[in-house]
Amino acid sequence: MTTPPRAARKPQQRSFHNDVFTDDYDWLRDKDSPDVIAHLEAENAFTDARTAHLSLLQEQVFEEIKGRTQETDLSVPVRQGKWWYYTRTVEGQSYGIHCRAPIAGQGDWTPPVLPEQVPGVTPGLPGEQIVLDDNAEAAGHEFYSLGSTDVSGDSSRLLYAVDAEGDERYTIRVRTIATGENLADEIPNTGEGALFDPSGRYIFYTTVDDAWRPDTVWRHEVGTAASADVSVFHEPDERFWVGIGLTRSRRFLLIEAGSSVTTETRLLDAADPTGDFALVWPRRDGVEYDVEHAVLGGEDVLLIVHNDNAVNFELVSVSVTDPQGGKRMLLPHDAAVRLESIDAFRDFVVAEYRRDGLTRVAVAPSMAGGGLDFTELAFEEPLYSVGTSANPEWEQPTIRLGYTSFVTASTVYDHVVATGERHLLKQQPVLGRYDPSLFEQRREWATAADGTRVPISLVYRRDLVAAGKPAPTLLYGYGSYEISIDPSFSIARLSLLDRGMILAIAHVRGGGELGRLWYENGKKLHKRNSFTDFIDCAQHLIDAGYTAPDRLVAEGRSAGGLLMGAVANLAPELFSGILAGVPFVDALTSILDPSLPLTVIEWDEWGDPLHDPEVYAYMRGYSPVENVHDTHYPRVLAVTSLNDTRVLYVEPAKWVARLRDVGADALLKTEMSAGHGGVSGRYSRWRETAFDFAWIIDAARAHPSGEGALTA
Repeated sequence: MTTPPRAARKPQQRSFHNDVFTDDYDWLRDKDSPDVIAHLEAENAFTDARTAHLSLLQEQVFEEIKGRTQETDLSVPVRQGKWWYYTRTVEGQSYGIHCRAPIAGQGDWTPPVLPEQVPGVTPGLPGEQIVLDDNAEAAGHEFYSLGSTDVSGDSSRLLYAVDAEGDERYTIRVRTIATGENLADEIPNTGEGALFDPSGRYIFYTTVDDAWRPDTVWRHEVGTAASADVSVFHEPDERFWVGIGLTRSRRFLLIEAGSSVTTETRLLDAADPTGDFALVWPRRDGVEYDVEHAVLGGEDVLLIVHNDNAVNFELVSVSVTDPQGGKRMLLPHDAAVRLESIDAFRDFVVAEYRRDGLTRVAVAPSMAGGGLDFTELAFEEPLYSVGTSANPEWEQPTIRLGYTSFVTASTVYDHVVATGERHLLKQQPVLGRYDPSLFEQRREWATAADGTRVPISLVYRRDLVAAGKPAPTLLYGYGSYEISIDPSFSIARLSLLDRGMILAIAHVRGGGELGRLWYENGKKLHKRNSFTDFIDCAQHLIDAGYTAPDRLVAEGRSAGGLLMGAVANLAPELFSGILAGVPFVDALTSILDPSLPLTVIEWDEWGDPLHDPEVYAYMRGYSPVENVHDTHYPRVLAVTSLNDTRVLYVEPAKWVARLRDVGADALLKTEMSAGHGGVSGRYSRWRETAFDFAWIIDAARAHPSGEGALTA
C-alpha cells in the first residue's frame, strides 16, 4: 500500500459553552461496526507497508533483546508463611511459572541460594511445588493477564484472577495447591484487587460499574455460589474508586475509597470478617491519607500519612480504638521532602520518600516510648531508584529492597535492620557484552519561560556520543497524576544506546519528581506547563549541543501521549518524529462525556469542562485533535489497542485522520487483541518494542547496524 487509508468524513457537531466543534471522525467510536474494524485493519496494513523497510532492523533489535536476556531464570524467593515463593521463566515460554519451596525452619529468613544456571536445564529449588503456570492458563488465548493472586493463611489454597481480553475485567478462581485442581468457585467480571481473609474462609473482591470504576466491595464464602456473595461496601460517588486490603500484621481488613485528591478508609478486625467496617477519618475534600497498623511502645496504633495542611504529607499515629481522637506527630511536614509511604513491621517502620528528585528509604526501629528515629539508607550513584519490594511478613528482621539506575541492572538486596548490613541477593543478568563503565548518566536542567528549572535525566555511551556533536536522541515524557519517571535499567534500551543514541527523560511538571507542588503546577488550569516544560527541555538539549531537531524523537504514552499530541501542535519544528502510545489525544471529547470509562474520576486531574466554561476553554486550547492545524508536522507513529478501557482506540484513530487532513506523515498501529498495557507475553512484547525502536532509530537517523556510526 502506498496510499494511506482515508477515513470517511461524517460530521457531528459538539456544542458546549457557546463553542461549536465539528468532529468528522467520531463515527470511528463504534467498535462493533464492520466499517470501523475494516478501517483499523486498513491502517494496520498501511503501517506494515510503510515500515516494511525496517523489518530486518526490527528482527535485529528483537534478537538483541532476546540475546541479552537470560530466558530461563528464577526470581529471588520471598518468604510467606512456611514457604519460599518465587517465579521461574523458561526459554521458549512466554509467561512465568509461579512456584514455592518449603523453608528450612521458622527462624530461617535467608532466601535459598539460587541453583547454578545450566544451559537447557530449568532451575528450581528442592521440594518445589508449582502454584500456577501462566503458560498453561494462557493457552488458547490471544491475550492473558494475571491480576490478583493470594494464598490462604494455611497455605493450602490459591486465589487468582485472569483477564483474557485486555479489558481489565477479571475472573477469580480458587485452586487447591497440592492437587492443582480448581474448586467450583468462579467469580467473573471483577476488578483488580482480591484477597483471602486470614482464615481463608472468605474472599473479598471488587466489581466495577459501567464506567469501569471499581465501586463495590464484596465478600464471598469459599465453596458457595457467587450469586450468594454479600456486598459489604458500595461507593455511589462517581469520583471515587474503592479497593480492599489487609494490613501486614493481618490484624485488620481495610476498604479505601479514593479520588485523585481525597481518600477515606474503613477498618475491620480481621478476626470478625463478617462484621461491619468502621470509619477511620471521614472524607474531606482535598485531604488524602493512607493507613498502616503498627505496634509502637507495646500499643496498637494506626500510622497515617496525610496531607491535611501538609502539602508534602506528614506522619502521625492515632489510637486503633479512637482514630479520630488525638494525634501524635512522628514525621512533621518538610517542604523539601515528599513523604510517599510507610510500612510497619513488628520491630521497625520503613519510610519511603523523595528528595531532590530521587527516591529514598529510611528505617526506624520501634522505640520503647512509641517514637521513631529514622535512618536513611545511603547509595553511591548520582541517579538511582530504590524502594521496598515484596515484604509480606510482619515478623521479618530484614527489608527487601529493589535498586536500579540507568546503568545498574535491577538489583535485589536484603537490608538487616538490626545490624545495618546489606546483602546482595541478585542482579538482573545481562548476557553478552555489557560494560557499565561505558555509559554516562547525568542530569541537566532546562529553564522554563517562567523561570522554573526543569530536570532532564540523560544516559548514553560516552564512547559513541561526542561533546558538541548532535546525536540521535529519544526524549521521553509523561507528566501527569504525580507519577515520576525515575532512573531505571532496561535491557531493551541498550539497542538504542549501542547505536549512539541518547535517552533523555524530561521530568516535566505534572509528575511527582520534585514534590506535590510539582504535580499541582502541571494539572487542571496549569496543565500547559507540562507541554511547555517538555518543549523547553527539547530546546535545552538542542542549544547544549546534545542533539538537533532532525535527530530528536519524542515519546510518551497514555497521558504522556496527550503530551505528545500537544507538543506536536505547539513545536513541531523541534522534532523529527513523535511516537505516541495509547495516547490520550482526544482529551476534551472524553472528559466531556461522563458515560465513558473513568471520565468523572478524571475531573480531579484535568478539571470539569462539562460544567465549568473556563476549564472547557482551557482544554479546548490544548486538546490535540481539536488543535491540529496546517503546518509541517514531524513523522508520527500512534500505537493503540482495540480493547483498551482507559484510553479508547478511537482517540488515536481520530488524531491520525486529522493529521492526514493537513498532509502529515502519520501512522496508526492497532493491536486487535490487547488492552492499555499492549500485547501480553514477553516475546510478543519484545517484538512490539523492536517495532517501536526500529521506527525511532529510523526517525532519529541513528545507524541501524548498532555500531554507533552516525548517518551523514
